[in-house]
Amino acid sequence: MSGKKLVLVVDDEVALRDFVRRNLEIRGFQVLTAANGLEALALFNAHPVDLAILDLMMPHMSGLETIQRIRQESLIPIVVLSALGEEADKIKALNLGADDYLTKPFGVGELLARISAVMRRTQWVRPARATDSERLVRGELVADLERHEITLSGTPLELTPTEFDLLVYLMENSEKVLPHRAILQHVWGPEYGQEAEYLRVYIGRLRQKIEVDPAHPRYLLTERGIGYCFVAA
Repeated sequence: MSGKKLVLVVDDEVALRDFVRRNLEIRGFQVLTAANGLEALALFNAHPVDLAILDLMMPHMSGLETIQRIRQESLIPIVVLSALGEEADKIKALNLGADDYLTKPFGVGELLARISAVMRRTQWVRPARATDSERLVRGELVADLERHEITLSGTPLELTPTEFDLLVYLMENSEKVLPHRAILQHVWGPEYGQEAEYLRVYIGRLRQKIEVDPAHPRYLLTERGIGYCFVAA
């Protein structure tokens, strides 16, 4: 197979599926298409897919179940395209492992920007840091920026690239209240800014991994209506 990225596009609407496929192929991607979750899983298991783009409401197997099944096997980026625009739907998809969520209708430019951002974000590419130090020490949390590893009381944490970058950014700005928009644009990319629900999901994941009592956090504090603050306990 060539060096082109292989994208799996899953949607039961033929017109939308073909629209996405054509626009990706023009820009140098290889594309596989499926009409439902069962077809998608068969293709996913047979090919080295680099990115999945899928709808939520599909016959035979829903997009949510498809996300769950893919996540049992792989950490490839998953972008949801859905007519369901409620925050609860987004949070459900993100909690199951989706990396991004676009509400239909959407423009080609927005889709391509999100694809670029999610592929950049889900790889271990070190962004510019606020400090030249290769290690950040904040209480019992120590971040090794070169090894992409964070330990808590000496025990390595299992973090995705996005979780790592989010926690490092918060640690770098210890004791500062960071607005939602600033966090999103630094960690997710300049294409973002309004997706506060993304932060709720990811902060929740981090609390599960670093807090003794996630319901009463000591490290990751919420400043309601503003953003989040990391406190070196």
